[in-house]
Amino acid sequence: MARACARHILVKTQAEAEKLKAQLAKGADFATLAKKHSLCPSGKKGGDLGEFNRGAMVKAFDMVVFKLPLLTVHGPVKTQFGYHLIETIYRT
Repeated sequence: MARACARHILVKTQAEAEKLKAQLAKGADFATLAKKHSLCPSGKKGGDLGEFNRGAMVKAFDMVVFKLPLLTVHGPVKTQFGYHLIETIYRT
């Protein structure tokens, strides 16, 4: 089964996600922004979700993690939880 390791920042609005993505593009630290802004409990760990199997996350999240380029911040990705900025660290 395919596995991946990713980190994310979860916020309530698309505008907030886009603002954070712009900060990342200017060199802001992903983990620092996750700790400060993410609504997910993973925010305390810099957004780190650890390793997980394909299908463990909601479909829109899974699509980004398992199909889009590694080590690139993707999003905002809308799910029932809010808007995510997602960075896939590795896939197996």
